[in-house]
Amino acid sequence: MTQSSFFFCGVGGSGMLPLAAIVRASGARVAGSDRALDAGRLAPKFDYLRSLGIRLFPQDGSGLAEEMVLVTSAAVEETIPDVQRARALGLEHLTRPQLLARLLNQAGRSVAVGGTSGKSTVTGMIGWILHALHRQPTVMNGAVMKNFVSPATPFASALVGDPELFVSEVDESDGSIALYRPDIAVLNNVSLDHKEMDELRSLFGAFLSRAARPVVNLDDPEARAIAEILKEPIGYGFDSPGAAVQGRNLELVPGGSRFSVTIAGDTHPVELQVPGRHNALNALAALGAAHALGLPLAETAPALGRFAGLKRRLETVGEAGGVTVIDDFGHNPDKIAATLATLTAAPGRLLVFFQPHGYGPLAKMGEELAATFARGLRGDDLLILSDPVYQGGTVDRSRGSDWLAAAVERAGGKAEHIPERARIGERLLELARPGDRIAVMGARDDTLSEFAAELVGNLADRG
Repeated sequence: MTQSSFFFCGVGGSGMLPLAAIVRASGARVAGSDRALDAGRLAPKFDYLRSLGIRLFPQDGSGLAEEMVLVTSAAVEETIPDVQRARALGLEHLTRPQLLARLLNQAGRSVAVGGTSGKSTVTGMIGWILHALHRQPTVMNGAVMKNFVSPATPFASALVGDPELFVSEVDESDGSIALYRPDIAVLNNVSLDHKEMDELRSLFGAFLSRAARPVVNLDDPEARAIAEILKEPIGYGFDSPGAAVQGRNLELVPGGSRFSVTIAGDTHPVELQVPGRHNALNALAALGAAHALGLPLAETAPALGRFAGLKRRLETVGEAGGVTVIDDFGHNPDKIAATLATLTAAPGRLLVFFQPHGYGPLAKMGEELAATFARGLRGDDLLILSDPVYQGGTVDRSRGSDWLAAAVERAGGKAEHIPERARIGERLLELARPGDRIAVMGARDDTLSEFAAELVGNLADRG
């Protein structure tokens, strides 16, 4: 790392915190600011950052100094005082993806994980396999990896190891996936999310073509079509006979799955501790990447069986009064469909609280979201919608959660729109009875996890 002093504006963000931790561990000086810190929210997260030696400042420009590099998310507003102060000082300004790409591209061996859904889980799986096999990777993730959580590292979305073995999820939503040149590129799937399909096909195709070893989900039609134009991709899947990483005999069990994997004629069993078919496919992706790194299946398959999962990925927060509360990151049609398929495979009524992650996504994929909920929920299940995340600006707010609730109803589902979070909590307590499960779903809002934990406490107090 040539620069020695960095300032992260928005340091508490899911993509910023792990990157700041990795940069700090490299020996650089790191400081930062966050509007959640200024608002007095999420104190444990900021205490953790301070414990890493990261200095925190108000988001008023006071933390910037000469010779710093300003790091921001890709869509930061120019009006933020930190940005204005950096401009006045003439500081170098990198977006988060630009800094991440610099670290990944400089590494001797690198794995980049892309796709519409499953990126964080596959990244965590690869990181765990490498760690379990004593390869000491550096892992940059957008979610907390349970295997690495400890009292000293409660927000373990980064694993600091050898900078020459770098594993990271990479995002296509802002086009920054074009910055990465990994040795191994993993593509989980391609479906509607932040961009139109033609643009996604182009971005992901170029991403794979830049890698020495592309690893591709052949069970996904869009990913398979991209793989057909590549030279010697490592394909994986359960339903694709030509896959180099071939999964067979998938059995979904409570809390996990069992299946066998064959690579280059070598077959081994896998027993996963994370549920759902989508996680079994994620496991094949991780085993494919490990194979591309030259690791033997006889070692990687058993290691994967000890992968504990990620926070906010079908995470059981607690149980009280016979009601189970689950916290999940699902926010686009593909993720939501996978979550609902897993949850509805088990008995018990499902009460889903979903907070859309913005008005823009409702405008782009509202019809698909409505169809996904209507198709994925059973007759007795209920969807409760809050207003979307709104962080200011000029976004068109003409299509809100009232529209989405009506669209779900028209498609045959049951949905209610309740704008206020507090009233949603009251409504869930009114409805919940023993045997029910409450799923809290959404992205871009750390307070959803706090809400899920509060629900467990309120259910217990209810008696």
